[in-house]
Amino acid sequence: MTIVRRLAEDTSYLRHLGEANGDLAMLASFTEKHPSVKERLAIGKALREQVPRAEHARFEKNPDRPDPIGILEQQNINRVQKLVPVRFARMLASPFAFLRGSAAVMAADLSETPVTGMFVNACGDMHVANFGVFASAERNLVFAINDFDEVHPGPWEWDLKRLAASAAVAVRFMGGDKDRAADAARAISRSYRRRIRRFAEMGYLEVWYNRIDDRAVMDTLSAKARKRADRITAKAREKGHVQVLEKLTEQVDGEHRIIEEVPLIVRETHTEGGLPINNALDLMLRSYIESLSYDRRKLLSRYRIVDSARKVVGVGSVGTGCWVILLQGLDNDDPLFLQVKQAQASVLAPYVSSKLPFDSHGRRVVVGQRLTQGAPDIFLGWGEALDHHFYVRQLADMKGSVSFDAENADQLETFDEYCGLCGWALALAHAKSGDPEMIAGYCGNSDELDEAIAKFALAYAKQTDKDHDALEKARRSGRIRAAAETMVK
Repeated sequence: MTIVRRLAEDTSYLRHLGEANGDLAMLASFTEKHPSVKERLAIGKALREQVPRAEHARFEKNPDRPDPIGILEQQNINRVQKLVPVRFARMLASPFAFLRGSAAVMAADLSETPVTGMFVNACGDMHVANFGVFASAERNLVFAINDFDEVHPGPWEWDLKRLAASAAVAVRFMGGDKDRAADAARAISRSYRRRIRRFAEMGYLEVWYNRIDDRAVMDTLSAKARKRADRITAKAREKGHVQVLEKLTEQVDGEHRIIEEVPLIVRETHTEGGLPINNALDLMLRSYIESLSYDRRKLLSRYRIVDSARKVVGVGSVGTGCWVILLQGLDNDDPLFLQVKQAQASVLAPYVSSKLPFDSHGRRVVVGQRLTQGAPDIFLGWGEALDHHFYVRQLADMKGSVSFDAENADQLETFDEYCGLCGWALALAHAKSGDPEMIAGYCGNSDELDEAIAKFALAYAKQTDKDHDALEKARRSGRIRAAAETMVK
């Protein structure tokens, strides 16, 4: 462990909560005196002497850098093999798609970059397409991170750098130039820096209850950006289980059945190991229900399972186990869709010393979401069955997100504003799970960190282009096989 990391951890008032192994350890976290806000800001500022903010601009390809295609191939070993070509096809669509699907590659690269040692519950797969609006338990729309498969304790810088790099790559995807790409990365860092400072001045419960609701979003946007946001939120309000029922199912003998779209949506009869699907579902749901509170169990028990199917989702997740379960409540017009998604080890895990007090990867995802998102859905839970860890969430519940289109100059005009929202949401997630005072003290009030992050983002965007080219070369040589474009949606 580096001196910087040890300094940050030794002065963190959260350390006993993270390491508590008994009543006395927990008691110590409540009874010892905590450093003041002013003291923690000063500690963060002092870390600049050991890790100057300008150092975060540095990205140099290590001569011993692991082969990015090899990293992807290693991930594919434990995936559904017939879906691996779909994953590669989706990643080949563009450098932006490659970056979205290659969190493991970037995690290895980030592990070689400077860090201050201040840990948060890092998303691990931070990029501009990993945000959206969704309904809180109170049925209000909020804007936040929406994917937590790779969440794990890790340096706050890794999330910020990956998010900024994704913005730079997205700008090029949409037809923007180098200057626009740098501006987008700066917008993310600037928003993050300013927001983390505000959160540093708030009480703990004030931060915990803080939400970026749709009204707060609209208040920060220009007139043109508000029009785009209005369309997204209006669509999200209309999107629920009934709408998904109409889109994903058809009626057969008076009951709804999920429509197959081979190979993306398939009604399997047996698991990869040969177990009948009904038996597998029974094992998964029994384990999942144990993770729910009693009131949630009572609510879920009112539904009955009508149908299920395997569904391909995302880019980096393609090939991992993902199931959609259709349940029926009062009648055919009272559906509930649950998504059961396999959870594997986080891509950050090999590069950090911090460990969680449990082994379940599904629980890691759920705890990470609850800790950083602040308003997860009421059916969020986890389980373990058939040697697989998994988590469960609602498939659709007033959810909406921004889609990025190639060569879209109109979208580029408001992209910096969107990046500001992403930086804000990331700062809130880190404030909930880390020490915002120390991070704010380090970030400071000048634009020095913003400039460094922008330089890093441009450098990593170039590397992403090269890695995407390497994947295309692997396809042409026959090293990998990609599905036909008609099979990839």
